[in-house]
Amino acid sequence: MAKFTEEDDALLEELGVEVETKKVGSRTPREERIIAGFEEIQRFVEQHGRGPQHGEDRDIFERLYAVRLDRLREQEDCRTLLAPLDHQGLLGGAEHDAGAADELDDDALLAQLGVGDDLGGIRELRHVRSVAEKRAAEEIANRQRCEDFERFKPLFDQVQSDLQNGLRSTRPFVKDAGFLKAEIKAGQFFILGGQTAYVAEVGEPFRAPNGETDARLRVIYGNGTESNLLLRSLQRGLYKDEAGRRITEPTAGPLFANQNEDGDEASGIVYVLRSRSDHPIVMTHRGVLHKIGVTGGDVERRIANARLDPTFLMADVEIVATYELFNINRTRLENLIHRIFGAARLDIEIKDRFGQPVVPREWFLVPLFIVDEAIERIRDGTITGYTYDPKSASLARVAPPGLGV
Repeated sequence: MAKFTEEDDALLEELGVEVETKKVGSRTPREERIIAGFEEIQRFVEQHGRGPQHGEDRDIFERLYAVRLDRLREQEDCRTLLAPLDHQGLLGGAEHDAGAADELDDDALLAQLGVGDDLGGIRELRHVRSVAEKRAAEEIANRQRCEDFERFKPLFDQVQSDLQNGLRSTRPFVKDAGFLKAEIKAGQFFILGGQTAYVAEVGEPFRAPNGETDARLRVIYGNGTESNLLLRSLQRGLYKDEAGRRITEPTAGPLFANQNEDGDEASGIVYVLRSRSDHPIVMTHRGVLHKIGVTGGDVERRIANARLDPTFLMADVEIVATYELFNINRTRLENLIHRIFGAARLDIEIKDRFGQPVVPREWFLVPLFIVDEAIERIRDGTITGYTYDPKSASLARVAPPGLGV
């Protein structure tokens, strides 16, 4: 491009044309970081049609952007720098309302995302993420309402119950374990950003620009939202989240382990009882109504005072089957059995000796041969993923919804 000489400038001036010399300057690294952070907020506004907001119910990245915008508005030098770029009028928005901010302290929120807060906090924007990390963060943040969440809610409820009962556990991600190469499959549960995440669908694999094999996922979250993100983005998000976990498949624990754990017994007995109660409901279903429990002692002694115990329906019982198992954790085993037959649990209220209502929890409307099958599957370790289906009166493998199975 030709440069104007002094004579050219003089000629232009005589013609009434003002000559403006544009100063060429360079931004400092701090200014570049401020602009980059502001551009992330602008992209959020473009995608969602609104500014980022505070609140516990908001995604953690939206909350980060809200805090960031508050800080930028507070700093005069930041407003001056960003004013030419603020085509959305973000810097002139409402002032920061401390009462509307998260119960989670701003600094704690930033710490969760690896953003330092010294020298004025987020105005420094010292955390510079790679392209892959930015893509992962944006994908995880861009969640939408799951329209068919009612299909998935029972799965989340069951997982929560399994975790409380010890049938499932959580495992942290460790870089040395090669997590980024670990396979993510449909039907798996994770904890990401404090939310339980369920992989409902895994699309066809494809080759990413960096050479990795990737796939598009449908991920459902326990708060009723979902996201359509890349498999590698989920992996990176879980790896970056210090509280990120994978949730194990349900098991009965070390039922038949070579070594005992705390709480294990040398042996235990699963017992199946039939009630002799004259209660109308019991009489109608006596052939398939069974109490299923686990004890480490003598079953006969366990039922000696059944007619005085509302757990036994305030009536005598008969033993119809027993199964001896070795090296079991009785509590875990009993929780597992009750989970399998949970759909067939008897809903009945019994008055105890003092007239107080009691709802027994160990009576199930299930045929004895199904109990036999369940015990055999527990013995050989194939019970995982099975539950009792009252409609077909059979053990059925649970197929995750949304997979076309």
